[in-house]
Amino acid sequence: MSTRADRADTRVHPAWGMLALVLLGLLTAQGTRIAFGAFVPAWRDGLHAELGTISLIGMVSYLVYGLTQPLVGSMAGRFGARAVLASGVFIAGAGLLLASTASSVPMLLALYGVVATLGFSAASGVTAGLVVRHWFTARRGLAFGLVESGFGAGQFVFTPLSLLLIDLYGWRHTLVVEGALLLVVVGPIVALLLRSTPAQVGAEPYGGPDPEDAAPQEPAGKRGTGQWGQVLRSPLMWGLVAPFFVCGVTTTGLMDTHLVSIAHDHGASTAVTGAATGLLAAANVLGTVVSGPLSDRYSCARILAVLYGVRALVLILLALFPYGVWLVLISIAFGLVDFATVAPTHLIATRHFPADRIGLVFGLLSMAHQVGSSLGSYVPGLVHDLTGSYVPTLLGCAAALLIAMIGCLAALPARTTGAVQSVPVAP
Repeated sequence: MSTRADRADTRVHPAWGMLALVLLGLLTAQGTRIAFGAFVPAWRDGLHAELGTISLIGMVSYLVYGLTQPLVGSMAGRFGARAVLASGVFIAGAGLLLASTASSVPMLLALYGVVATLGFSAASGVTAGLVVRHWFTARRGLAFGLVESGFGAGQFVFTPLSLLLIDLYGWRHTLVVEGALLLVVVGPIVALLLRSTPAQVGAEPYGGPDPEDAAPQEPAGKRGTGQWGQVLRSPLMWGLVAPFFVCGVTTTGLMDTHLVSIAHDHGASTAVTGAATGLLAAANVLGTVVSGPLSDRYSCARILAVLYGVRALVLILLALFPYGVWLVLISIAFGLVDFATVAPTHLIATRHFPADRIGLVFGLLSMAHQVGSSLGSYVPGLVHDLTGSYVPTLLGCAAALLIAMIGCLAALPARTTGAVQSVPVAP
């Protein structure tokens, strides 16, 4: 007969429940954000604006998102991931509801590009990454991969759904539905059930206590200003930031914003476009989930190099064959190497930066990614208005990805396992 202790050992660790709640928040909040590209043609027609003008909304949104990420990381470290994540979901929902009333591009830019985006920024991978950092000491690579799968799963659900709802009911009603989902359903669930750290429920992290958490930390009064200088002087920080900037240009910037428009340029139907974006997102989930365990086992630098190299090849193919079944196959290939870069990037950071700097490091990485996304959102629309084609942008982005691939091999550590090491920084 089993004892009570035996039965207790078979219970699922609460860390997985916290991860599920984080995934729910990311899937819905980031799913609605990444569906931005589905709204671009409807906003272009409904507000009688040029593609470059609509792309400016995306640029502002990505800049607001990116520039607030270090602040989000610091706030999550100070007030807890639950407070920041739940607040973000509520603000994003309210922003989408307000954006549904916009009657001009400037009004939409303010309500969606600023208000809703402040919510998206708080309900981001930075906040989710801190939950993983506190709740997991084992299988962190897997946990990071699962967290990032929330972005792909959200894209898989909300981009085709937004396209369908816009086609049936218009973009205003679509924003109302998505805003209400965040504000009324997801926000309260996250606020009530998520816990920022295992200590809040009297538990230990999955895998046992982290020795880094027991190490003496810098006094709170010196932590703020000292952390920024030390992190920004780290060569490794810049080795991570540069390719992640290119990552932002080519993923949420270029593909998530402009894939629908690329498809429309070449006569794709709503069904084909929906299939391409949906399968890209499904492949994205697979790629992010697989990249986590691979990052636990193999060199993260080499994994990143492969991902960026394959992504460059896919963009070259998209420039050459943006038609029908080719569009769908290329979308699947891109999805496999889309958000898969986040788990190895974050894992390098957690292995080489002290625990009290991780929130700031994640915030700076996310800021670089989103600043890249802002350029990847705006510049292709501008170039398209000038040339009538996406080909120059696709080939330029492919070249940037090849440079990022080389940079990962040259600048990032090849080490794959072991205890956390602090990065040497200049005095």
